Amino acid sequence: MRLLTTFICLLAFATVSAQSPTALKSLDAKTAHYGDLAKQIWDLAEVGYQEEKSSMLLQQELKQAGFTIEAGVADIPTAFVASFGSGKPVIGLLAEFDALPGVAQEAVPEKKEIDGQVAGHACGHHLFGTASTAAAIALKEWLISTGNSGTVRVYGTPAEEGGAGKVYMVRAGLFDDVDAVLNWHPSDGNSADAGSTLSNKSAKFRFHGVSSHAAAAPQFGRSALDGVEAMNHMVNLMREHVPETTRIHYVITSGGEAPNVVPAFAEVFYYVRHPEMKEVKSIFNRVVQAAEGAALGTGTTMDFEVIHGSFNLLPNETLTRVVHDKLEQVGGVTYNAEELAFAEKVSSTLPEARQKKLASANEIQPFRAPEKPYSASTDVGDVSWTVPTTALRTATWVPGTSPHSWQAVAAGGMSIGVKGMMVAAKTMTLSGIEFFQNPELLAKAKAELERRRGPGFKYEALLGDRKPPLDYRN
Repeated sequence: MRLLTTFICLLAFATVSAQSPTALKSLDAKTAHYGDLAKQIWDLAEVGYQEEKSSMLLQQELKQAGFTIEAGVADIPTAFVASFGSGKPVIGLLAEFDALPGVAQEAVPEKKEIDGQVAGHACGHHLFGTASTAAAIALKEWLISTGNSGTVRVYGTPAEEGGAGKVYMVRAGLFDDVDAVLNWHPSDGNSADAGSTLSNKSAKFRFHGVSSHAAAAPQFGRSALDGVEAMNHMVNLMREHVPETTRIHYVITSGGEAPNVVPAFAEVFYYVRHPEMKEVKSIFNRVVQAAEGAALGTGTTMDFEVIHGSFNLLPNETLTRVVHDKLEQVGGVTYNAEELAFAEKVSSTLPEARQKKLASANEIQPFRAPEKPYSASTDVGDVSWTVPTTALRTATWVPGTSPHSWQAVAAGGMSIGVKGMMVAAKTMTLSGIEFFQNPELLAKAKAELERRRGPGFKYEALLGDRKPPLDYRN
């Protein structure tokens, strides 16, 4: 009996192994199609909560593949959930598609803005959403061909760049029945790390004063700009008395209109970051107190609007080790002659300290579980506290390229970006197949999540009960 059981297990493994190359060949055959889809979204370059056409392109692709679409979820017109299959396990894939304002760049290896365009995909979300869609369709085809039960689900998640779209989707309970979430991000290299990020909370602080002639009757005015500047000064003094890993940054978004008019209105936009969400809550409350004191001291009034808040990323080493193994199986990005020439020109524009060997685009970095979090924030963090979540990065940009740069936009708009995108799609497909086939793995991942969250965890969004800020980019 034991020999028979072993034989059956080996046969099942052989069947899965045989079908994995089939799934990869299917993706290879559709590379040009998915590259065109990503380029359409790259051309649209729609910013957070305004991604109507980009979201619809992904929805149409999934609908044509047989997915059921639920659009406008969580009170967000551009958010959607696309599902195929039934029953357990439920494997989710995140799909982003928002662009960044102020980074409009042509797909050429020198800085060249696109006339009349105000945004660009400097973080590669056009590739992100497309790769996740491609992987979901490949997983759907695998489910059909094998007769396996389970559900593959794509989450169309708008406004990652400061709009916290996923937080509202988590808050709405859309991830409550999911067993594992696959997530990836464009980068300048290939890796799958069990690392964390910074938690983040932001708000716009608005000061209201009394306008007056700044020379003839200043005594009758109360400057809202004084309120902003007093707040900024107090917060800058506070930097000495917060944990060293804290990050606080701000920009004055409105400071008055004319020097000879005492400003009746002024606004400052703040971000507060820390590796732990509990610290973010505490430090943010101190920033609010500084704003209240500034208003009191300048004779103005103040109100504030929380714009977004996201948890730190909770890594899941159980799932990520699987993803790393699949990434090694797929391999990195190899440049052809044209791409190499492009990459050499882009690399020459990078600071010397950031320049890397171009061959590293074909390398897979060793698995790591770093203690120090990455110095960035993402609304994937809230997802990761709700359901076991894993991620990888692939070389969609020239090695050494920083996100949110014109160099990232340029590479993301040509074949280098598409090649890295397909590495991600293939890796997620192979990982998803493993998740569907391995209930013990999913159980272990869930146990790790519960251990990392700690006893008695109850999800409460950092942004409270506010509605999605659909106009935050206006």
